[in-house]
Amino acid sequence: MSRIAVIGGTGYAGRNIVSEAKERGHAVVSVSRSEPEQPQEGVTYRTGTLLDVPALVETIGDADVVIFATSPRGEMAGRTRPAIAETIAALPAGVRVGVIGGAGGSLVAPGGPRVIDGEFPAEFADEAREMAAVLEDLQAAGPGHDWFLIHPAGGFGPWNDHERRGTYRDGGDVIVTDADGESNIGGADFGIAVLDEIETPKHVGERFTVGY
Repeated sequence: MSRIAVIGGTGYAGRNIVSEAKERGHAVVSVSRSEPEQPQEGVTYRTGTLLDVPALVETIGDADVVIFATSPRGEMAGRTRPAIAETIAALPAGVRVGVIGGAGGSLVAPGGPRVIDGEFPAEFADEAREMAAVLEDLQAAGPGHDWFLIHPAGGFGPWNDHERRGTYRDGGDVIVTDADGESNIGGADFGIAVLDEIETPKHVGERFTVGY
């Protein structure tokens, strides 16, 4: 059993990761700027923000794995990237780090280009580029923390949730699409993918994509 801290644990991605981790018997700490509307039994909830890294690191405590399920929106636009880097640098060396990226940083085919480099919704472009820059920071960091970054499918969010299937596909660097060219994954199955990577690491120091 691991002690897993999820920063942004009450958001869509975060709460599904928290739920799956709890169901698998891990000790889970969910950190967010506000209390959850529907707390899950057996989960420890703490308030905290990426904008106060010393307090956040203290809140995380002795976690074995720290997951960043945060988005550079609103007041966090332009501030998420440096805050993630600062937080990682402040964590003990043995802590494994996971980052939830956006679909925009995925490749459309082996070798590129990225999804964001093509026709991409303008309202999400800045957010996608900032999370793509987080990936670049991780890749450039060198030895230090074991890390992974996971890109969900393009149709990922509370507006496009799916019943739990218990399955997903790993696309490596390339966005996962089905036979019709659609790219989707539900929150519960995304949580499964994250916990599978935590429990049985296959992407050490690299990113990967998931979808149906």
